[in-house]
Amino acid sequence: MENLEQTFPDTLISNGAPTTLRAHVVKVLSASILSGKYKPGDRLNESQIARELRISRIPVREALSQLQEQGLVQNRERRGMFVTNIGPEEVLQISSLRIILETEALRLAQARMTPAILAALDDLVCRMDNWNGTLLEAAALDLEFHRTLWKAAGNPYLERALNAVMVPLFAHKTLEHVTRDVRRWRMSHHRILLDAVAGRSNEDPQALLLTHMRMAHTEPERYSTQPEKPS
Repeated sequence: MENLEQTFPDTLISNGAPTTLRAHVVKVLSASILSGKYKPGDRLNESQIARELRISRIPVREALSQLQEQGLVQNRERRGMFVTNIGPEEVLQISSLRIILETEALRLAQARMTPAILAALDDLVCRMDNWNGTLLEAAALDLEFHRTLWKAAGNPYLERALNAVMVPLFAHKTLEHVTRDVRRWRMSHHRILLDAVAGRSNEDPQALLLTHMRMAHTEPERYSTQPEKPS
């Protein structure tokens, strides 16, 4: 613990830094993953990381568990923790399932919309419109927006299924190195999606979801029965 400030970069222990050691480790590992120090598919050795940070293995283990919940890390049985690595075909297969599950969630959320849920979603969209932070913060806002819609559907089993399927896919896109302008362009479409769910437009939620997905994926409907994008 005495070496903590020597180990962590100044940018991570300045104003607004996390107050717990686990949060520090989460932030350091997230930055290392997103910067490419740890690449998709790399094994994250708990003991080695603890030695590098000059701390015990317990906060490292807790941080890796939290990163697994966020989708940035995958636990492979009897092999350990690895940086999330999803192949192109897996991305398309997950995307095809997303079309089915999230369309249902959007339509249920549309039918069950309340002023409180709408206010929360409007706030998230405004924060995305005014985003000027890191790409990781942009990705977190994106996921929070969709998770809020899934919860608004009112079906905990559907919400659980979407989290299980979608969090690794969101993490995969977070690890993709895109420009700030591309990330901002993708985020801008959330307002159009929200307007449909909120009943402020007559657009079909499924059609908008497909458009939304095509902003980040090529042919997300390939493994589904949905019509392909016109050429």
